[in-house]
Amino acid sequence: MTFEIPMKFALAFVILFTIGGFSGLMLAMTPIDFQYHDTYFVVAHFHYVLVSGAVYGIFAGVYYWLPKWTGVMYNETLANLHFWCSTIFVNLLFFPMHFVGLAGMPRRIPDYSYQFADFNFWISIGGFGFGLSQLFLLALLIQACRKKGEKVSDKVWEGAEGLEWTVASPAPYHTFSTAPVVK
Repeated sequence: MTFEIPMKFALAFVILFTIGGFSGLMLAMTPIDFQYHDTYFVVAHFHYVLVSGAVYGIFAGVYYWLPKWTGVMYNETLANLHFWCSTIFVNLLFFPMHFVGLAGMPRRIPDYSYQFADFNFWISIGGFGFGLSQLFLLALLIQACRKKGEKVSDKVWEGAEGLEWTVASPAPYHTFSTAPVVK
């Protein structure tokens, strides 16, 4: 196994989704769910599952297919910055929500008690940081679409098998003039 950016996002997906799953086990117990209902604990659980399940999967797919789509390899430095900043800030954003939820901070309330101010400060830093770290992805996509980067071969990744890896990168408009032989 190699640890290119798509694999890093895929592994981070598994870890973050597992954190969300374990908090879901707690919510599956009725006496505990009764206490945690409508608190930020539920928000933390839901977003750990949602962000890691959807967004990290999309990131992994984009990084896996981007060289094939554009014909150039993306900037590894920007991709690593995007991965590490996103992963650090998403945890800074959602993990403290478990603690304020356990302390009783309710959802859907416009004004909170001062006892939650310190955690909310770090949650806000995590939210802004996660949002701003997506600028690395935007810069990377712009560079790739402008064809700035190292040209890639037809078979971008080691061990890539299938018809999609037999055509040029980027794939021509009409990929096959005659039906290919599938083995």
